[in-house]
Amino acid sequence: MDDLGRADTERALYDDRTLVRMIGMRRTLFAEPVELAPIVHAACAPTIVPRERRRLEGWLLDGGVTATPKQWVADLEDATLAAIERLGAATATELTRLVPELATQIPVSLKGAPAGGIGASTRILFLLAMDGRISRGRPRGTWISSQYRWEPMANWVPMRDVAAGYSEASAQAALVERWLRAFGPGTTEDLRWWTGLTLGAVRRALATLETVEVDLEDGTLGIVLADDLEPTASSVPGAWIALLPSLDSTTMGWTARDWYLAPHRPALFDRNGNAGPTIWLDGRVVGGWGQRQDGEVATRLLEDVGAEATTAIEARAAALTTWIDGVRVMPRFPTPLQLELSR
Repeated sequence: MDDLGRADTERALYDDRTLVRMIGMRRTLFAEPVELAPIVHAACAPTIVPRERRRLEGWLLDGGVTATPKQWVADLEDATLAAIERLGAATATELTRLVPELATQIPVSLKGAPAGGIGASTRILFLLAMDGRISRGRPRGTWISSQYRWEPMANWVPMRDVAAGYSEASAQAALVERWLRAFGPGTTEDLRWWTGLTLGAVRRALATLETVEVDLEDGTLGIVLADDLEPTASSVPGAWIALLPSLDSTTMGWTARDWYLAPHRPALFDRNGNAGPTIWLDGRVVGGWGQRQDGEVATRLLEDVGAEATTAIEARAAALTTWIDGVRVMPRFPTPLQLELSR
């Protein structure tokens, strides 16, 4: 969006509250419009919340923290939520002063876990967020800070009350329909990957929708909504160019990616399948970008796109440098090309 400033995004998240950060598909953090949030919650939470709660309870029991992990977790969730509601908004550190049990270290031998284990505050806040009871509010410090003030989800939307209007099946069908509307045509495997639902759940959701099968360019069959068969006309004059950030929903939208990535996947994704910053031209990825030490956006094209498109991409990179205004945005999952350009 050419006319979107940081202040506009902050206003939508924290003042107007038309966007909300929430745990949704694939147990991943998304920013969702508040009207979509109950659908995402009702579709995904019944699967991910019990599983994550059982995982934490197992760690507590195995680590000798408590002999009654289920009650321990439930009591700590309630105490933490009560503290957030009392304060209105609070960081994990502020909450730990009111609820000392949040400082408990849970012995866990996971890859990437600190030597002393995982703090209870991390897991309890994660569970409360997945359960639709709290959300990340305004960050502490700059707009790229990862330290958030937690607030009751009701400050955005009374999630659990509104989500109760959906059955798990109806919410999953609505979520699948949203994906097809935005990303279709696609395959059942694309839908399974994106939603994080089981293949059976995806098929049951599709059975409730009016869809048709279409031939894809790679020779496989895809699925599209029956009322979405006409080609989409571009509203952008000339070449369509975008410099998209890491983990952008477009780059991550499908599991079969060769049709828009070509041979560029090794340079632009990490080993776990996380997308780095990408350059798009007319619906396909043609390169990547990163930030130099001084904040300048540096680009690299991975194929010849012609002089006119190259000039337009350079202009887009210069505009992004101005927009970021000297702040270095470091992707959480660095990719080979992004690391090279950031030196």
